[in-house]
Amino acid sequence: MATFSKQLSFRWADLDPNFHVRHSVYYDFGAQHRIEILEQLGLTLKVMQKEHFGPVLFREECVFRKEIHLADEITMQTKMAKMNEDASRYSIVHELYRDDVLCAVITVDGAWMDTKLRKLASPTPQIVVDALNVFPKTTTFTAL
Repeated sequence: MATFSKQLSFRWADLDPNFHVRHSVYYDFGAQHRIEILEQLGLTLKVMQKEHFGPVLFREECVFRKEIHLADEITMQTKMAKMNEDASRYSIVHELYRDDVLCAVITVDGAWMDTKLRKLASPTPQIVVDALNVFPKTTTFTAL
């Protein structure tokens, strides 16, 4: 699989006073897409709850390049940009395109948290390692 891709649909409530998509909506779409991808890879919320682990973010950044408006047809492509061998740390990139025009890039840096101990999971659960190893990678992917 070359990438995870999703068509985005915007609502009136997603707009700001300048009639373009407000900044926080980008982050919401990125978070939703990451959870959908984890579900596809077998990392369902039920599995995470049962095994007492979940994703945690250290950094989330969006670079806004072009305005997105209500009726725009936008495709989000999601790939792994960086990852440790044991999948304990990772960086995921979401690129939002209108046709071939790059409108925004969201980058998140994260890890896995033990939800019982409330600290980083060590070791990383094997289901995480297996899932993230098949996650599509950017052309500039870096092993951490």
